[in-house]
Amino acid sequence: MTRGTLREAVNLATGATLLGLAVARVAGARLVSGPDRLLLAGGYRLRRPAAAAFTVGNVVVSRLPADELAARGTLLAHEARHATQWAALLGLPFLPAYLVASGWSWLRAGDPATANVFERRAGLAAGGYPAPGSIPPRPTPRVGA
Repeated sequence: MTRGTLREAVNLATGATLLGLAVARVAGARLVSGPDRLLLAGGYRLRRPAAAAFTVGNVVVSRLPADELAARGTLLAHEARHATQWAALLGLPFLPAYLVASGWSWLRAGDPATANVFERRAGLAAGGYPAPGSIPPRPTPRVGA
């Protein structure tokens, strides 16, 4: 069993991929089979999240048409790492863990990705995020000022 097949099975068994399919359907995205056992949902129409792409289970959702998403190998590799993260956390626990990591990153770096452990492990540059240190840290509020 390949890593992609195991990831696919875990994400399906935990319901994460089913959630991804529901998100794609609600957002009017068109599904096609992608590389590495991923499903590509192109043409996402909702305003949030504003990311170029995001992953729910084994479903990569994007505003881009699915064929254009498939051609962006670096971004797709980044999103495949997120699919593996979903499987490693056994599905839905990924959501609160990712939100906490995003909040921590916002506090530490001033943006939701730079210090986010999930984004760092998926590859910041591959996901289109700034490198650490390229965004000035948020100022610390002074007490009594």
